[in-house]
Amino acid sequence: MKTQSINKILIVLGFTVLALLIQGGATASAAELRLAIQPVLSESRTRAAFTPLARYLEEKTGRKVTILTMPNFLSYWDLVRKPEQYDLSLDAAHFTDYRADKGNFEVLAKIPDFVSYSIVVRQENLVFEPSELIAKSIATLGAPSIGAARLNAMFPNPMRQPAMVEVASSEIGMQKLLSGEVFAAIMPTPIVSQFMGNNAPISVVSTTEPIPHIALSASLSLDANVRQSIRSLLLEASQTTDGKIMLQKIGFPKFDPATKAIYQGQAAILKEYWGY
Repeated sequence: MKTQSINKILIVLGFTVLALLIQGGATASAAELRLAIQPVLSESRTRAAFTPLARYLEEKTGRKVTILTMPNFLSYWDLVRKPEQYDLSLDAAHFTDYRADKGNFEVLAKIPDFVSYSIVVRQENLVFEPSELIAKSIATLGAPSIGAARLNAMFPNPMRQPAMVEVASSEIGMQKLLSGEVFAAIMPTPIVSQFMGNNAPISVVSTTEPIPHIALSASLSLDANVRQSIRSLLLEASQTTDGKIMLQKIGFPKFDPATKAIYQGQAAILKEYWGY
């Protein structure tokens, strides 16, 4: 009889410990903030570039921030359409608008000004109009990146298009251009400017219409106080010592206020892609 009682007590204790472990694991998971970032750079460069932002938010919110990266835009598009798998996102206008409209995300803050994509060639190749690139090889980030979508819009006739060469990152695309592996490239204008600033022998053929710069959005599944705290941390970063250090490391001057309205309509460019 005593043995049976002891066994029952041990079983109850075992279930209690298991429940506590499960509860503890759930609490730890809830404390984590998962930050998804678009793959304009390689995965390793993306993590390196935005780790200062993750650490800044981590220190100020007291919650671990994990950066989620993807090897290319196709896999990133799959992640975009699964908003339950991340809590924060930092990426381009069309993805920002898509999340705000379909993924229950709130736009918190944006990088100032606008951003565009530029078509570039090596200086030795005299090209003055995009139409001269028909049948020429051109490096581009994969669909559905803004660059690939804008390039498709420039050449709507499927019989009169460049030979698009998909690359995993802007760096690889520019390297292929400089090495002569491709005739041209379409990349974010800030990336092109960096290469030109380093005296790369390239010329700009055309630059797309500017769109609102990248924004940081938060899932509505996060508590409203947490979202407001993150918004304030970003907007006030340029006024604090820690914030200024973070901004300098990620290469942006500050974060500006942003709303869904600023990005409204940008997701329309995604309608031609599967899963929209």
